[in-house]
Amino acid sequence: MGKDKLRRFAEIETFANVYQLEEGKPLQGKWAAQHFRNENPIVLELACGKGEYSVNLAKLFPKKNFIGIDYKGNRIWRGAKTAVEEGIDNVAFLRIQIENLLDYFGDGEIDEIWITFPDPQPQDSREKKRLTFPAFLSRYKQVLKQGGKVNLKTDNDLLYLYTCGKVEELGLKVHKNTDHLYASEFADEVLSIKTYYEKKYLLHDKNINYIQFSFE
Repeated sequence: MGKDKLRRFAEIETFANVYQLEEGKPLQGKWAAQHFRNENPIVLELACGKGEYSVNLAKLFPKKNFIGIDYKGNRIWRGAKTAVEEGIDNVAFLRIQIENLLDYFGDGEIDEIWITFPDPQPQDSREKKRLTFPAFLSRYKQVLKQGGKVNLKTDNDLLYLYTCGKVEELGLKVHKNTDHLYASEFADEVLSIKTYYEKKYLLHDKNINYIQFSFE
């Protein structure tokens, strides 16, 4: 492990806006009251990477709480540090495996979920690792409030088509859907937030897919 990565791991331990592994479990069902100290809605960003979406959403919506989730602390460090430096107190970060989501959030605790440019896990043998595999969707349904929405933004056409197929197969309600976001009517201020990875994809003229759905 390089010196820079070691420094980041040491620094992240000092951030009050980061919870690692077991640290987040006592907040299950209590994130708004015990971390954010308010009753505002909570939004999750799964596979948040460097946390650009979480941080920018927190700036746009000061009356909502945001939690970025990723397993790689080296990535989370960037978003957490930006939030500390800029005094953005309505965003936090949780370093866990997403399959353990139910250990950290109570039933109906979450208002909305964002999945922004996740690993598409393209091999058939890794289907169960895709963040829109039915086992993941069932977890999202449990932690979301009734009517809570899931948003997927991806450059990967196969993951997008896979997700559309699962949403249809499970009879979920689609609110927005496009295979070319920036040529669509949906490209508002929120959906125009661009992560580090999205900027790279757009330089290569890749289309951005987007679907928003709910379980009711």
